[in-house]
Amino acid sequence: MMRIVPLDTGSEPVILPDLLWNGTTGDIAVDPATGDLVSGAAIETAVLMCLMTDCRVEDYELPEGESNRGWPGDAIDQQPGDVPLGSKLWLLRRRALTEGIEIEAQDHARAALQTLLNQQVAVRADVTATRLPENNRLELDVALYGRDGQHIYHRRFAVLWDQINAA
Repeated sequence: MMRIVPLDTGSEPVILPDLLWNGTTGDIAVDPATGDLVSGAAIETAVLMCLMTDCRVEDYELPEGESNRGWPGDAIDQQPGDVPLGSKLWLLRRRALTEGIEIEAQDHARAALQTLLNQQVAVRADVTATRLPENNRLELDVALYGRDGQHIYHRRFAVLWDQINAA
């Protein structure tokens, strides 16, 4: 199992999208007029969705024994120019934290964030991954920049490899 969690930077609060709860199930709040998510922190929400949603992959990319993932809606409601939602970071979950995995993680995160650049939410995305095998984790540092060159978003994430059924 692999988890992606924000690391506390003390500089920004983590504000998740607004949720609607009917007592039994929850759903993300959507503005009926625009179809956009309702959130106090739209960029934070978008980055979390890009990185933490599993993107569907090509059959040749699937590790042996894995089933494909991805949001089923990508297959039915994409408009021209839309790209599938999510990242391929999930492909790394069964891999050892060997040298070079940080380059793959950076590539997967950049590809997932590209949709924010395409939508002009930001003009540049910087992603740096650091491999920390002694802590059984990989850290992702994600920064987005606006047209004026200033940070509009900066957060560090820990991608943790949990040992399941370890002897």
